[in-house]
Amino acid sequence: MNKKREMFMRLLLTALALGLMWGCSNSGTKVNESEKNEPAPIDDSGLYENGLYILGKERLDITFYGHYSYYSMPVWGADPASRWIRDQFNIHITPISSDGKARYKLQKMIAGNNLPDIVWGDRDYDLEQMREAGMLVPLDEYIEKYPNLKQWAGEKVLELLRSPDGKIYYFPNYYTSQPYGNAGYVINKKIYRELGFPPLDTTEDLYQYLLMVKEHYPNVIPFETGQTMEGHGIDQLFSAFKENNLGFTRLYAVTEGDRMTSIYKDPAFRESAVYVAKLMREGLIAGDAMTQTEDQVTEKLVQGRAAVYASANPMINGMVGDAALRKINPDDGYMFIEPIYKQGLDRSKIYPGTYNLLGWNVATITTSARNPEAIFAMLDWMTGPEGSAVQMWGPPGPEGYWNGFREDGITPNFTARYGTDQKELAEIQAISGDMIWVGNTVYLDKTKSEYEQTLPEEQRNWSSYWQQNITWKSQGDATEFINVQPPPNSEEGKVMNKLKEIWLDARRDAFFGKTDEEVLSILDDAHRASVEAGFDQYLSYITKRWQDNLKVLNNE
Repeated sequence: MNKKREMFMRLLLTALALGLMWGCSNSGTKVNESEKNEPAPIDDSGLYENGLYILGKERLDITFYGHYSYYSMPVWGADPASRWIRDQFNIHITPISSDGKARYKLQKMIAGNNLPDIVWGDRDYDLEQMREAGMLVPLDEYIEKYPNLKQWAGEKVLELLRSPDGKIYYFPNYYTSQPYGNAGYVINKKIYRELGFPPLDTTEDLYQYLLMVKEHYPNVIPFETGQTMEGHGIDQLFSAFKENNLGFTRLYAVTEGDRMTSIYKDPAFRESAVYVAKLMREGLIAGDAMTQTEDQVTEKLVQGRAAVYASANPMINGMVGDAALRKINPDDGYMFIEPIYKQGLDRSKIYPGTYNLLGWNVATITTSARNPEAIFAMLDWMTGPEGSAVQMWGPPGPEGYWNGFREDGITPNFTARYGTDQKELAEIQAISGDMIWVGNTVYLDKTKSEYEQTLPEEQRNWSSYWQQNITWKSQGDATEFINVQPPPNSEEGKVMNKLKEIWLDARRDAFFGKTDEEVLSILDDAHRASVEAGFDQYLSYITKRWQDNLKVLNNE
């Protein structure tokens, strides 16, 4: 970040903080001193029972912003699940697009005092910036009142969510108490079969297989990485070169004993960078891997033009591609394989992806919301059994995939259609990946895995089958590394911004390295530039945060 931009952000945050101190209405008009702490009047007659807001008693309009440059929320009410929620509870959600520039969009909304009701994004410095400026609603009161988050998340997850001021502002997505995740390697079954089922275990096996694909299938991408600019594919290959590797590319550091140290000096990372560049030089990875869109990746898989596909979540595109290819030939499609590993390492300690107790990202309710409790009630319902079931398996009913619950009030009664006709279910779940904002991992995974086990193999859901057999078993627990990044306005936070720029440039340049020596030289230069930018100060900070997490997890 240059000095002018840094100064602009300081001024912007100062103005925002002052604005919050003086108190502004949603329209930006000033209020009297006697009024500034008074919430907007709400006619809540008939909206509450036993102190709880009842969904469906009134029309609920909510604005939603997904804080990702690549994210585009599907049209609310266009798919069966969200249409049922809309019609059943009179909930209407209007998306706000990032226009491909998430951080700029958020800054613009903050500066214009025009925040959406919900901001959904990573637990990172952007949301922390809003929390520190008083723009987010604390959720503690609601967590105590409403049943689902408290019951399913548990005390340890809630404690990990607690902010320095002692309050909770984040509603977690895909929180869990057990392994989960979809990262790994998917292969084209037809190509694998036609090439004679060669071994696909080690990094050398993978390299030789990709050469075979290139020779026999000139119109196929041997190794599809997905959105490489986000680290997909190449992060999975990094995992192959090191046991207990828990994905530290996001921190630009790795563990060494009880400290965090530079990723650029890590032998396994350096070896993986050389390996990736070799694949790129030899035409085994698509030339547009750094710029392609998710839609382009999906199209390749649907058309069968990818031999091996690795990413942080190949499940969604793999499921769509598998259904398309099996429609033409039931023997074709895609399948997961066990994690690739470097010869000599223990495969059981290779993790192409990670999970943590807090899950993926979080939903926050901003102070612009007219009735934050109503929004929390919706989120709490979504993370509970009924909301989870509707979003994952569609609307209930005898013609659907489930019809009410068993006596426990938790387990869905799945219909015969679940095992015989999953076409619409695949479509529902392809969309739900972008519509589940407060996913309950334990409930969803336990429910579907228990039911899937009662079905013949050919009737099992593709994603559920591979989760149970491959991906859940090969994800590492990275809970100890959550929330270790520094606040954006701290000295370490400013250093991290510089480190990120260095990292992105180095990853891109190394990806296109013309020789092994050039790749290693790029990493060395990046390390030196990082040290000059304050790397040691940053590493000391994240080391302490990591050690603090360990104390919480160990109940110290």
